[in-house]
Amino acid sequence: MSDATGLTILAEGLRFPEGPVAQPDGSVILVEIAAGTITRVGRDGSKATIATPGGGPNGIAMGPGGKIYCCNNGGFLWHEEPNMLRPAGVPPDYEGGRIEVIDPATGSVERLYDRCGEHRLKGPNDIVFAPKGSPGEGGFWFSDLGKVRARDRDHGGVYWAASDGSRIVEAAFPVFGGANGIALSPDGRTLYAAETETGRLWAWDVEGPGVLRKDPWPSTNGGRVLCQFPGYRRLDSIAATAAGNICVATLVSGEITTVSPTGEILRVVKMPERMPTNICFGGPGMRTAYITLSLTGKLAAMPWDEPGLELPFG
Repeated sequence: MSDATGLTILAEGLRFPEGPVAQPDGSVILVEIAAGTITRVGRDGSKATIATPGGGPNGIAMGPGGKIYCCNNGGFLWHEEPNMLRPAGVPPDYEGGRIEVIDPATGSVERLYDRCGEHRLKGPNDIVFAPKGSPGEGGFWFSDLGKVRARDRDHGGVYWAASDGSRIVEAAFPVFGGANGIALSPDGRTLYAAETETGRLWAWDVEGPGVLRKDPWPSTNGGRVLCQFPGYRRLDSIAATAAGNICVATLVSGEITTVSPTGEILRVVKMPERMPTNICFGGPGMRTAYITLSLTGKLAAMPWDEPGLELPFG
């Protein structure tokens, strides 16, 4: 294990930030889930609201036409005390989750999907676009964490959807402990998803738009367990590197964990709080990691030991 050498705090006072996306000008676009906003953090730490979709904007990705594609989980209740903010249940105005498209120039919000067939989306969480030439080309993969109540929960799953709103496919279901972070291998032919409550990182071979090769029973969702994290660790967002490794924001233990494509834990970097929720890459050579420290409302950055993967739309 190593410490977060060179970690700097870029912004504070954010309301449970997640979903960072590094921009060419050095700014970072992220969500503030508890505020229901999409926010741009400037290089100088300044904060500007891009859009206010409400509910619970969660993972975001840049998509076609410079638009922001947003997983909206529908919102949470919140527990707040000094220097800590965390989700604590389902709000009374919750009416389901959705995928939204946001125009950063105007702040307009368009609802693209809120169901798959007869089933409502419950808590869309993270999103990744398929690269050109890959089996999922023409759309994006996203995770649904499900929704947790005091005595029961809705299961999560993994979906593929066309970028133009024309088609959505339930690709892997259920992910009992909640499908959270999602990422693709550099060639787009392997899909990864983090299961929060079990500490498992899953993998599937991608065969086509919305089509994953399924392992037989006893796999509950057709995936293979790439890595079972040790001890009590809950998994949040993930990001791939240019070499194909998977960086996992690891909750409770407060770490960023790098896992190889064969499932070996290669590196563990200790963070300054227990809830580092998301990681993305940017900067010169894609060698800067941007990390959301959500409990304390901070965006951090640090040099990374390998370049991150360049995503299809930046």
